[in-house]
Amino acid sequence: MSATITTVEPTPSAPASGGRGLLRRFIRPGAAALSGLLLYASFPPRTLWWLALPGFALLAWSLYGRRPRAALGLGYLAGLGFLLPLLVWTGAEVGPGPWLALVAIEALFIALTGMGIAAVSRLPVWPVWAAAVWILGEAVRARVPFGGFPWGKIAFGQADSVFLPLAAVGGTPVLGFAVVLCGFGLYEAVRQVLVYRRTGTVPRRAGAIAALTVFVPVVAALAALPLVDDSAEDGTATVAAIQGNVPRAGLEFNAQRRAVLDNHVRRTLQLADEVKAGKEPQPDFVLWPENSSDIDPYRNADARDVIDQAARAIGVPISVGAVVTPDTGPLRNTQILWDPERGPTATYDKRQIQPFGEYLPLRSLVRTISPGYADMVRRDFGRGSEPGVFDLAGTEVGLATCYEAAFDWAVRDTVTHGAQLISVPSNNATFDRSEMTYQQLAMSRVRAVEHSRTVVVPVTSGVSAIIQPDGRITEKTGMFTPGALVAEVPLRSSLTPATRLGTLPEGLLAAVAVGGLGWATARSVRNRRNAAAG
Repeated sequence: MSATITTVEPTPSAPASGGRGLLRRFIRPGAAALSGLLLYASFPPRTLWWLALPGFALLAWSLYGRRPRAALGLGYLAGLGFLLPLLVWTGAEVGPGPWLALVAIEALFIALTGMGIAAVSRLPVWPVWAAAVWILGEAVRARVPFGGFPWGKIAFGQADSVFLPLAAVGGTPVLGFAVVLCGFGLYEAVRQVLVYRRTGTVPRRAGAIAALTVFVPVVAALAALPLVDDSAEDGTATVAAIQGNVPRAGLEFNAQRRAVLDNHVRRTLQLADEVKAGKEPQPDFVLWPENSSDIDPYRNADARDVIDQAARAIGVPISVGAVVTPDTGPLRNTQILWDPERGPTATYDKRQIQPFGEYLPLRSLVRTISPGYADMVRRDFGRGSEPGVFDLAGTEVGLATCYEAAFDWAVRDTVTHGAQLISVPSNNATFDRSEMTYQQLAMSRVRAVEHSRTVVVPVTSGVSAIIQPDGRITEKTGMFTPGALVAEVPLRSSLTPATRLGTLPEGLLAAVAVGGLGWATARSVRNRRNAAAG
């Protein structure tokens, strides 16, 4: 007998097939992370606002029809791609630990949002439901934990975009919704094109929905243009914003707080000399930044004397940013209305204080993890309770101190309490030459359009600016350079729809999101029951 031996050759295509499978396995995670990077790149100091649209289109492709666990992971990757570079400034002086911890927590909100987007992606008109889910995620992130962290709202990257007029319609929620809807609509339009190439037909309704979700936000923004107005309804005021600069960047500048105060006094005295020489117009009032006097002028006569000297020299009221240190209880981050004749009069205490910066939640846990950081924040700041509106030489000036500019309510209620102009005194010396100052400046530009008010941003060492009610920056300083911005600006008292409506647009969009999630859940349960019955 003879045996026949058959040799089986390995299939040449097997390794290639395995490689393609591996590539397919990682292409969606890579796309999710890339979508986050595109969202980051759409933020200032770049003016690439339009990158948010392909960013959301790519995110939609990653999440469309995904199961909950996969969507959670993909959403988290998108959150990391977005927030890791966006918030790197939070570790500028304290190391990477706080930065990474913050991003790890905040990206969880985007991960849960990703789950919601995937859940509603099979519903009719899904881009509308999905865009509302994104705004719901932003609304939750702006409130919890520890009062929320709205930094990175999509609206804050749109200060140069065609969608900006929508801020006057419904604030940051409506502006953000339009951008996200347009991005998701782009993906749906591409998806329908691919369906057509594959089948030769596209359902008329699906094609119309894809087109509308792209064009309606753009048309709405164009229709909102008449709401953007920089005319002087209540006349004008000449404002001066002082940037005194700090001795050097970093947390250690607080140890040189007298030098910081002296810098702001010196630049104000210089402005007074320039006014007397006719080189600058006489301001009606002067705005100093947050922490321009870290020495409590109520307790330290020398600090009070030099501020008095500056106020008398310029001859008009100054809004002074000070740290007030009572004998007992928390510190106060305070703006003081300093009259050239009467000295300190009205005050405004910052209401939205920064967790882990101005106060330390979970102090015992933080001390266990990082004793040095816990010792750095030895005494907490307390919260103010009343809106800040100063009468500065007849002009009603609303105050939103630094971090507060990120919170819709903190800016809005200064306007509803009569502000004709908004001041955002800030201190970003601890963030070095990072993108933080530009991100914050973009927020103020959005607020200017949202409430149709001039916004003045006096900063210790970053970029101080004067912003018109239409969002244009007309004057600004360089970083870490002393300066004085003096300009005649329009005063306005009318209220935009966004100011009048308050939280209603956000609430309605949140309700749409919850309704969509409920519908998607009910459909999923029904489908499982039908499958089990079949």
